[in-house]
Amino acid sequence: MLVASIGLIRLPDVYCRMHAATKATTFGMGGILLGASLIFQSAAVTTQALLAIFFLFLTAPVAAHLISRAAYKRGPDLCAETTHDEYGKYLEGQKAEEESSRQYGDA
Repeated sequence: MLVASIGLIRLPDVYCRMHAATKATTFGMGGILLGASLIFQSAAVTTQALLAIFFLFLTAPVAAHLISRAAYKRGPDLCAETTHDEYGKYLEGQKAEEESSRQYGDA
């Protein structure tokens, strides 16, 4: 949690901050679930904890990625220090493709 808090304060924009918060949540919950499996020392609890960790590591980064994509389309700009923006180029190409299909689609 300390690293996520520092990341939320020091990182320059929403997208980097979201990355820090997601990492802390994923690893924090993973640690809690591993701790629970070590405390209970039961095969059933360990299996459930490992499945929950797998599901968490699978879904949390994907959810954060989708939220950042939605924020990129609607929300704040990237910080001034950002030098690489592949998604912006992708969106521009997608807009041009939509406009051309609208223009020639009804012909």
